[in-house]
Amino acid sequence: MRLTVERGFDQVTVEAIAEAANISRRTFSNYFACKEEALLHGERLYIDAFARHLRERPPEEAAWTALRGAVRALYSSWGRPMDREWAARTRLARDHPSLLARQLANQSRLAQDLEEALEERVGPPGVRHGVLVAVFLAGLRVAVSAWNEQEGCDLLTVVDEVLDEVGAPFDG
Repeated sequence: MRLTVERGFDQVTVEAIAEAANISRRTFSNYFACKEEALLHGERLYIDAFARHLRERPPEEAAWTALRGAVRALYSSWGRPMDREWAARTRLARDHPSLLARQLANQSRLAQDLEEALEERVGPPGVRHGVLVAVFLAGLRVAVSAWNEQEGCDLLTVVDEVLDEVGAPFDG
């Protein structure tokens, strides 16, 4: 991602990524099919961790409460506060059409993984889990956007504020 921000997506090659990671081109190809996949690898890890944290929540928690708990657990697992500049650079770097397509696919996968995790908790409720996950993820997007615009505030504080607002119908 650093190379993409520095040079622009079109100027970054698989060879440059491999060199920056101090690995061979062949090793790169063992793990990633293309540079887009490598650039969004961190996002894939985030998706897997978010769904895992949701599955680890106590079974008696309501779905909305469990989603919020999973976000808090994910945030805690980062071990450092989110860097606003990094988030802004990352967003800019992902504006390339081929990255955007993969990012949208990742977001769809996240929604599906979260819905499946909720179904494992209480069984299939029809469309409720789909609506709940869509609203929850929209709230997260609004929170991150608002956080990027505000100076001196903690991401988790903004997330809590937005999720309080959007989540009232889903609490309990």
